[in-house]
Amino acid sequence: MRIPFRGAQAAPLDPTLVAPMSTPAQPELTGGRRIGVLVQHGFTGSPASMRPWAEHLAARGYAVEMPLLPGHGTRWQDMNKVTWADWVATVEGALDKLAAENDAVVAVGLSLGGALCLRLAADHGEDLAGVVIVNAALDTMRKDAVLLPVLKHVVPAFPGIRNDIKKPGMDEIAYPYIPLKAAAEMSAGWVELRRDLPRITIPVLYFRSKVDHVADISSSKAINAGLSSKDFEERVLEDSYHVATLDNDAPRIFAESAEFIERVTAQQQG
Repeated sequence: MRIPFRGAQAAPLDPTLVAPMSTPAQPELTGGRRIGVLVQHGFTGSPASMRPWAEHLAARGYAVEMPLLPGHGTRWQDMNKVTWADWVATVEGALDKLAAENDAVVAVGLSLGGALCLRLAADHGEDLAGVVIVNAALDTMRKDAVLLPVLKHVVPAFPGIRNDIKKPGMDEIAYPYIPLKAAAEMSAGWVELRRDLPRITIPVLYFRSKVDHVADISSSKAINAGLSSKDFEERVLEDSYHVATLDNDAPRIFAESAEFIERVTAQQQG
């Protein structure tokens, strides 16, 4: 019989590696218009998983807001003290700042970050020109997920899957455990999000790894079935695992997302 996991005390993550990022627009590089991009990391992860992408976007002249989600970037126990609503409030705050300071805004996100971008698109689509999601997680086929409402009161965490990256030597700077109260919050948030996917009508570009050991095909099925966006494309990544933003297909994601951002922000102006 497996002994329930109680969770070890882990040293806090290095704050310099998980720091958020905020850079202003450089309209001289973007045809005189100020373009903002909200960049969001995933569950148990950190901005480290998104920093190369964020820096690539900033170098193109886009304003970048890359927040650290509450409960992340410190110790895994802190995640069990926050809610889905806290995460939504964080991305809404970043969107408000970008919308106030720029002419157009796009949101991009990995995993849970992708789900939160879709949440913004459902609730605040008028403030977004489009969304780019990478291995977005908003459903699961894991059988133990239905037990989360009970398990979260008994076991604080399970061993997690971090650094699901095909490319050697990469580190997303994530917690080694899955905090179960936080996982239950995420699961409940997914239910509402899947219900509200038909409200999303803005352009969506969706990158999905062919092999992903974290987000299974149920999320892809939900996204394809639920979105009302006429401008929607799913592109499969052949050479990356879950954290594709640090993997072999990262250059493709960076280049194709920039093309998408340029296109949809120009269309919004028109």
